[in-house]
Amino acid sequence: MTTQSWLMYLILVLAAASTPGPAVLFIMTNTTLHGWKKSIFAAFGNIVGLLIMGIIAVTGLGALLNTSELIFNLVKYAGAAYLIYLGVKLFFQKGIDLNQVQGRFNPEVKSAKKIFIQAMGVALSNPKAIVFLTALLPQFLHVEQPILPQFSLLIATLMFFSFAFLMFYALLAHKAKFWLMKPHRIKIFGRISGSIFVGFGALLATSSHR
Repeated sequence: MTTQSWLMYLILVLAAASTPGPAVLFIMTNTTLHGWKKSIFAAFGNIVGLLIMGIIAVTGLGALLNTSELIFNLVKYAGAAYLIYLGVKLFFQKGIDLNQVQGRFNPEVKSAKKIFIQAMGVALSNPKAIVFLTALLPQFLHVEQPILPQFSLLIATLMFFSFAFLMFYALLAHKAKFWLMKPHRIKIFGRISGSIFVGFGALLATSSHR
């Protein structure tokens, strides 16, 4: 892989990673509700999901998704249902007074493991991301050279900048969370975030294969 090819790929990665989507919303919501430290696990869960999607793409399963309407729809509806499920949970999240829990900002105690798994699920819930990786990666892979080192560089670049931008958004949420000290604001925040997640799920469910 040439330096020029990697720089072109980097530009695409920066554009994709910096654009808010379900992963950004997920980490900002969990940072606000459960604290700054938990956001690290959300970011790690997301990039592990990206790694899994990248492996799926280069092993040919991504191409199968791209050509099989039935398999694509099965994955699509499963992903949509998962996003809607997260949204409904957030929508009905109860608010508490931050001052009553000694500075801990977690209306519902959630383990780091649970946040990690949910974040990975969010990353894996959009089959079009797999199709995107399948269509994108081959353009930057030189078949006359070993594939593994090239794939490792490409996926590591995506994971690094995805992690960096997610932590940036988490920091923004952390700075703003003390404005949400009142229980009614927590409830409003949860309903807005939940509604957006449901919207993501609905858009995914109604998206076409092409």
